[in-house]
Amino acid sequence: MKRRMTYPIYRVIVWLVRLFSPKMTPEGTENIPPEPVLIVGNHTQMNGPIACEIYSPVRRYTWCAGEMMVWKEVPAYAYRDFWSQKPKGVRWLYRILSYLITPLSVVVFNNADTVPVWHDNRIISTFRQSMEKLQEGASLVIFPEHDVKYNNILYEFQERFVDLAKLYYKKTGHALAFVPLYIAPALGKMVYGAPVRFRPEAPIQEERERICAYLMEEITRMARALPRHRVVPYRNIPKKDYPYNIPGEVNEP
Repeated sequence: MKRRMTYPIYRVIVWLVRLFSPKMTPEGTENIPPEPVLIVGNHTQMNGPIACEIYSPVRRYTWCAGEMMVWKEVPAYAYRDFWSQKPKGVRWLYRILSYLITPLSVVVFNNADTVPVWHDNRIISTFRQSMEKLQEGASLVIFPEHDVKYNNILYEFQERFVDLAKLYYKKTGHALAFVPLYIAPALGKMVYGAPVRFRPEAPIQEERERICAYLMEEITRMARALPRHRVVPYRNIPKKDYPYNIPGEVNEP
């Protein structure tokens, strides 16, 4: 993807984000194989994409909602995905905000190292660009949570990103590895766990379920092994309702 004329503005935005967002330290980088991989993590709202854009220890591109890159599609998507569950009395304010953030969204997501993700017939473009990046030697970062709660750490993963491994094997004969990533803004850590590798001989639905189950459990294990801290959940809820990583101390929203 070509850089746009807004690139100087993007550099200023990145500088401001570095200045005001939590500094993240990568840990467990020895778990990342020296080859293109799929890094799969907890979204932590905007913290995940920001951490991977600025502090990633490997060359990578991040899957990003395609609607956040298109001027006409940002407001509806941003309101629905970020703020539709806000109290009814203040939703009008967030509808206005969804329009105000549109220029910023278009600048940021079109200049960052991203691959637009679509859930309509444009999904073909998502997989085509993803394959191009992998074959160029870059890794991909994917945050596949959706609005179904899994535990106090994660929401359940959508499974179809696993299909990239099937396509990659057909083109290259190499089985992709999936690396779990847990991002803890409260601790300033992004922790990489032991990878799991695609089995090309297995049925694809079996691999979707197996790989997603492993990744969710490994991310949960890594989170609970860290010192006590608040988990930034997938959903945009009040900070006072953020759960703790310790199972016995879950602050349920």
